[in-house]
Amino acid sequence: MSQVSLPLTALAPMQDVTNLWFMRVIAHYGSPDYFFTEYFRVHDSSRLNRKILTAITENDTGRPVFAQMIGESIPDLVRTAKELCKYNIAGVDLNMGCPAPRIYRKNVGGGLLREPEKVDRILGELRDTVNDKPLTVKMRVGFENTDNFYKILDIITDHNIDLLSLHGRTVKDMYHGEVKYDLIAEAVQRVDCPVLANGNINSAQTALDVLSQTGAAGVMVGRWAIGNPWLFNQIRQALGGEAITPVPLVEVRKYIDRLYQTPTVPNMPERARVGYMKMFLNYIALSVDTEGEFLRLMRRTQTEVELFNLCDHFLVVDITKTLALAPFLNV
Repeated sequence: MSQVSLPLTALAPMQDVTNLWFMRVIAHYGSPDYFFTEYFRVHDSSRLNRKILTAITENDTGRPVFAQMIGESIPDLVRTAKELCKYNIAGVDLNMGCPAPRIYRKNVGGGLLREPEKVDRILGELRDTVNDKPLTVKMRVGFENTDNFYKILDIITDHNIDLLSLHGRTVKDMYHGEVKYDLIAEAVQRVDCPVLANGNINSAQTALDVLSQTGAAGVMVGRWAIGNPWLFNQIRQALGGEAITPVPLVEVRKYIDRLYQTPTVPNMPERARVGYMKMFLNYIALSVDTEGEFLRLMRRTQTEVELFNLCDHFLVVDITKTLALAPFLNV
């Protein structure tokens, strides 16, 4: 990981969001240091998902990309890691943090945190397989409590993992409640690899505060980069002691248009297209309108005309308004 100066920034992998198209959109506004793919599902009959693979093979963002796997079958994880290492990847990443119930019920993603012995076997086999590229792990501080936290941190050290991305909530917390940055700080002290702090990094100032509090090597940003694709640039400005450049809401309106131009749009029914845009606007709205009115009205729209007219009303009418430097979490 030494080719990039610290602190590092990374866009968190988000299934159905962080595809090649979204990486390109983010890169237009200022790339993180690293991207991570959506997860490649791994099981006895799995093959590399060709669509996810394009985020590696056709990536023109100029940034390294980690290939993320999710699974629990050791022979199939080993097989998939070997296949991925044939491509131009920054490294292989194991997902041990996904909090979706449909995922952890299969004992993969965050479900693995319940079984340190299984984690030990998986990482041991993967470390033997992935020896000429970095092997990284993304995890949370526990499943429903932190009973296994230190044991798994020691396993990560035992197997010479190259980078740990740590979300400071448990799997059962999902995305709610306080992020335990103190546990991220403990992980920084306990493991022998760089740690990326993850969880509610919603502004450049938060990134600075979290880096100071945890001593982490960098930050991984997920949902809040959807709402503010300028965030990685703003973090770099803050780290450099520069003033953060305001983003006019007119530019946010252009960002929405850019998101809409995803290559899959022509093949989607209108209802699906509106739903696709709302997925992004749920996060954008939090940085646009302190009263929560935009969010409320946006969720009620049913057609593209209604949706884009509403965006025009909130984002274009007053050209002096700018994007909030931190989202309004009370809406």
